Amino acid sequence: MGRTRANKEQLVAQISAGLAEADMALVMDFQGLTVAEITQLRDGLAESDALCTIAKNTLVKKAIEGSEEWSELGSMLKGTNALLLAKGDVGSAVKAYQKFQKATKKTELRGGVFEGKLLTQADIKAIAEMPSKEELYAQIAGATNSIVANIAILVKEIPTGVARAVNAVAEKNAA
Repeated sequence: MGRTRANKEQLVAQISAGLAEADMALVMDFQGLTVAEITQLRDGLAESDALCTIAKNTLVKKAIEGSEEWSELGSMLKGTNALLLAKGDVGSAVKAYQKFQKATKKTELRGGVFEGKLLTQADIKAIAEMPSKEELYAQIAGATNSIVANIAILVKEIPTGVARAVNAVAEKNAA
């Protein structure tokens, strides 16, 4: 039994709402994946605040209709597609997909859209290689901590150096 018109309209509304919240959308060919593998992908993406939606291309095209930001997705909608929608830390979502793809070797990204711009395979790979927010925070904290430590050593060294100089002068005068 196929989907009813009301069911299709509801799905288009869900896709539109997902796109409204998303920062990046990727189009993936899911042909050959089992239901268990798709569930595994969805679980991995959920950890990085992303989701995987499967719908007919015509329904996805209706969802992006009139949206300048997502209009580039239309050119990638050929064949069996799943839409990966990422919000917040998009790098972790791409990493979650790449981990899944490495394990199954059955999927292929057709491309994506980020901030209204079409993404190539190289762009997506570059996003995945970027450090996460937590890693950046750790790097900044480490750099800040080393600066503070260097200042503390410098501040401690100034009086010590003055004391050595005074002691040297005193020893020279005593001799």
